[in-house]
Amino acid sequence: MDRATRERPDAMVVDIDLPDMDGYQLASLLRGQAETQGACLIAATGYGQERDRERARAAGFAHHLVKPLDMAALVKILQSVARA
Repeated sequence: MDRATRERPDAMVVDIDLPDMDGYQLASLLRGQAETQGACLIAATGYGQERDRERARAAGFAHHLVKPLDMAALVKILQSVARA
C-alpha cells in the first residue's frame, strides 16, 4: 500500500489471495487513496466464476484474470493502459 501511494503506478496486478488481507480489501483501500484511485486494477485469482468476477468489479477491479495468467491477455491490458 505504501509503495503504491508513493510510486503511483498506472496499473497494478493484485493477487486476491493475500496473506494479511484479501485483494478485495486492498482494492477498496487503493480506490480510497487519491494517489491510487485512478490506477487500473487487475485481479489475479484462482476463482473464475461469474460471482467472483462480479465481486472483483464491485471492489474496483477493472479486469479479472484467472491463474495461471494468460500472459497475452495481461500484455494487452497493460498496453491499453499505457496508451491511455
